[in-house]
Amino acid sequence: MDEMTQLRELRADVPVPDRGALAPGRRRLTEAASPDRRGRRLRTDWRVAAAGAAAAITVAAVLGTQLGDAAAPARSGPASTAGTLRLDSPTEVLNRAADALEKQPAGPEPRDDQWIYTRTMQAAQDSQNGSSGVRFEYDPDNWVPYDNSAAAENGKDSDYRTARQAYRAADRLPDDPARLLAEVRTFYPTGDTAESPPEAEAQHSFRAIGLMAEAYPVPPAALARIYRAMATIPGVRVTDHLVKDAAGREAIAITRKEDGTHEQREILLDPHDFSYVGLRFVVTEDYEYALTDGKVKRQTIKFKAGQILTSDARTEAAVVDAKGEKP
Repeated sequence: MDEMTQLRELRADVPVPDRGALAPGRRRLTEAASPDRRGRRLRTDWRVAAAGAAAAITVAAVLGTQLGDAAAPARSGPASTAGTLRLDSPTEVLNRAADALEKQPAGPEPRDDQWIYTRTMQAAQDSQNGSSGVRFEYDPDNWVPYDNSAAAENGKDSDYRTARQAYRAADRLPDDPARLLAEVRTFYPTGDTAESPPEAEAQHSFRAIGLMAEAYPVPPAALARIYRAMATIPGVRVTDHLVKDAAGREAIAITRKEDGTHEQREILLDPHDFSYVGLRFVVTEDYEYALTDGKVKRQTIKFKAGQILTSDARTEAAVVDAKGEKP
């Protein structure tokens, strides 16, 4: 039996979590793969804790190194709504993206009685048969009330915000990048305990602004301001070729190495309309991790530069009038 089948069977009797509950499990998986991480906030949720703890190392160890990144030269960058892009400067890419977004019309804010529909996918490599880019899904179709106030007040991940909260916060963000980043850090605060330690400002900014970019819906002009501010965060880079998201689509990767770790966070953008499409964590250098049962070393897991630890893709997002409705 392969690891993916074991993982599915392990959580077969676990209640299906919503997107807010899945986020802690995905972060926990990466925590297990990177034990020396500093500044990454640990989350807990009883609906995924059992599955996450047992499966984290297994999944992280088999995640792919070859999910099909398109290694095209930077000089022949993707064609987009902003023209052909050179993927050699995060400032150039993000400001061009912002220029294009500012030309898009803004629709009305969703009503409180409407729902946010999303479809998501994760990707891994099957270590048993060696095939790369094996894709699997957790509760891929998801509906959350736009005004999900009850859930927000009832034990959610501390990074959880309702779609309405995120929309209105994004719409109020100032033009000045420094002020914008300060407001985003306040909206998605850093930790203040030994289990969830505080992040350095740049890492906090990149994590928080990634959460804001991921929110749906966000007015185009607000997303433009978010991208302009993202470009000013110290340590931000852009991968000089298109990468593949968990759904196999080409994407622009805006990256920043996680402080004190062997990996980088990658915010993935559609190369044509610059919408948010996903998130990856990728190993930046070869390293080894000793897996123990608390006292005795049971196994040494080797990680290679370029290995994808986690990869999430949002393949659809829409505002709908009722739960169960699809666009």
